[in-house]
Amino acid sequence: MKFNTKTIHGGQEHEESTGSVMPPIFQTSTYAQSSPGVHKGYEYSRAANPTRTALENAFASIENGTHGFAFSSGLSAIDCVLRLLNPGDEIIAGDDLYGGTYRMFTRLFQKYGLKFQFVDMNEVANVTNAISESTKLIWLETPTNPLMKIADIAEITKVVKEKNPTILVAVDNTFATPYLQRPLDLGADIVMHSATKYLGGHSDLVMGALMVKDSKLAEELHFIQFAGGAVAGPMDSFLALRGVKTLHLRMQRHCENGKAIADYLMKHDKVGEVYYPGLKHHPNHEIAKKQMDDFGGMVSFRLKDESKEAAFTFLENTKVFTLAESLGGVESLVNHPSTMTHASIPEPERLKIGITDSLIRLSVGVEDIDDLIADLEQALNK
Repeated sequence: MKFNTKTIHGGQEHEESTGSVMPPIFQTSTYAQSSPGVHKGYEYSRAANPTRTALENAFASIENGTHGFAFSSGLSAIDCVLRLLNPGDEIIAGDDLYGGTYRMFTRLFQKYGLKFQFVDMNEVANVTNAISESTKLIWLETPTNPLMKIADIAEITKVVKEKNPTILVAVDNTFATPYLQRPLDLGADIVMHSATKYLGGHSDLVMGALMVKDSKLAEELHFIQFAGGAVAGPMDSFLALRGVKTLHLRMQRHCENGKAIADYLMKHDKVGEVYYPGLKHHPNHEIAKKQMDDFGGMVSFRLKDESKEAAFTFLENTKVFTLAESLGGVESLVNHPSTMTHASIPEPERLKIGITDSLIRLSVGVEDIDDLIADLEQALNK
């Protein structure tokens, strides 16, 4: 199947007892057994639930994986990956990460003996030069949040595996979605999503996802999820599966609107730098063209007036763009990374990588582009 068909039919079967086209919401915690250990494939919903299974099969399909896992949040999916490791193991991650990921790495797992290096993954050599005998995981986020940096997934994976084939490569594919890039096809071992965002697509659930191809790795991840209990519930699984079925339609409009907004901001006299991988001046535009099918709906920019007051004036005056955390819904959102999504990163670290008070992040929705541009214009004029 091609991608647009996979979002609707990939890994899916009609419900056996009734022929229901959509999987029902199996709102149950446990399942009848005819004899101890003899059952119909389900024992307890922490281990597996039919609604969640349908979603996980869809997750695996759209990322060209063989196994998918639905978690209670994106961070619980990351937590599961880190639990593959042991004290003393080292993780090399990008220097521009979602604030919640950085917080989990530095404030939760460092105290259990995991070591973290943060490098600029715009350059492949920065990754390979950081590898040591203790390195067990490379954590990529591309495009990054919020500076839209692009890491070359195929090249980084290639050189890492040449140095040590046992090192795992994991990619946070939340911003791009499998509509635009499929890291497993580029050699990565694990794909992670905050399914709260584009996969769900309607700002009505919180969920995480992991997708893999290797059956042994899938078995380890399933055990950690089962033992730790961070599973998605049946209602959220139903909503996420419904969202996946329109992913291709939504992403097409997100990409169209994102490009139009980036072009508009580039020409505005009150806007400084614009961060969007579809712009030709983006330092990794060619890599983005190579590994992405389009450039998405996330756009970041700086105001020329670098004061927090100017940023807040803009943020308080948008009307179609809603000032809120999160991204990837059908509605357009605007965010101030330094005080919102990335506030958990210490200020010196934020400033070092360029998350300043004048930086604003847009999640461009699927509304009419003329209304979105008019909203930005009136807010910038304030």
